[in-house]
Amino acid sequence: MNILVTGGAGFIGSNFIFYMLDKHPEYRIVCLDALTYAGNLKTLEPVMNNDNFRFVKGDIRDRGFIFNLFEEENFDMIVNFAAESHVDRSIEDPGVFLETNIMGTQVLMDACREYGIERFHQVSTDEVYGDLPLDKPELMFTEDTSIKTSSPYSASKASADLLVEAYNRTFGLPITISRCSNNYGPYQFPEKLIPLMISKALAEEELPVYGKGENVRDWLYVEDHCRAIDLILHKGQDGEVYNIGGHNERSNLEVVKNILDELDKSESLITFVEDRAGHDLRYAIDPSKISNELGWEPTILFDEGIKKTIDWYLDNKEWWENILSGDYKDYYQRMYKDKQVNN
Repeated sequence: MNILVTGGAGFIGSNFIFYMLDKHPEYRIVCLDALTYAGNLKTLEPVMNNDNFRFVKGDIRDRGFIFNLFEEENFDMIVNFAAESHVDRSIEDPGVFLETNIMGTQVLMDACREYGIERFHQVSTDEVYGDLPLDKPELMFTEDTSIKTSSPYSASKASADLLVEAYNRTFGLPITISRCSNNYGPYQFPEKLIPLMISKALAEEELPVYGKGENVRDWLYVEDHCRAIDLILHKGQDGEVYNIGGHNERSNLEVVKNILDELDKSESLITFVEDRAGHDLRYAIDPSKISNELGWEPTILFDEGIKKTIDWYLDNKEWWENILSGDYKDYYQRMYKDKQVNN
């Protein structure tokens, strides 16, 4: 099995590569990443010398490059993690989100049609459903929930999902889509809530919390997410959407206080800042479909997962300190200036 993982130098993509090479050591994994701000080649150091792994630097929007790569590699499956994914950045500059998340996905699917693949899997988000009220905890997102986006980011992901479904219905392209809740765990870029709060708490800096911190998210440990995608690739039905949720709802303020408690830091570090425009109130996923059809259940609850995550960031300060300093951006040039990354 030869699998292309796009966006594999990012948080979830890299964890998926580690998981797949461990779970399926006979598979070959090709990682494609443009190494934009959130892509970190240093993250992939543990597998760079694996004979069944290859890293390729490139942009999914580059049609000629993508078609040449498909011609060369003869992929069996594609797992598309490549996306601009930070809501705040999408509010500042929506255009790049539309280009990468929609047009880039189209280029990949056109290549899949040209060269033939067993499965194109689109990694999406629960944010395409909009939000839920705080006072109705019984409500949850199902695969039949209407799409109702709140930000340019979620709109671009929803648009890509619809395009993927259209390619399935119009061209017969074999596809699956997964929509996950908020991921956390090792190698997450430090601008995201949990690693941001960990790094700031360790530095005794103020922890900025939007509004009153009442917004609720369903937290999913990244390894559970990777296991779900693996199941979908091997057992999921063509054309289907699968929601992946952790059954771990927490308000942002609860998460921040939990981190401070684990690090033995004072809650006086918390500072409330002006709320984000269009900030969704609550996300909650009903994962009954993937549970009933594929036998998936989350195995790591939040109290355990947040401890594991904090321990990882404490043990790997060099990784995230290099990101905060900006040194990680030069890593590719330092290591591979005069040679193609092709392991």
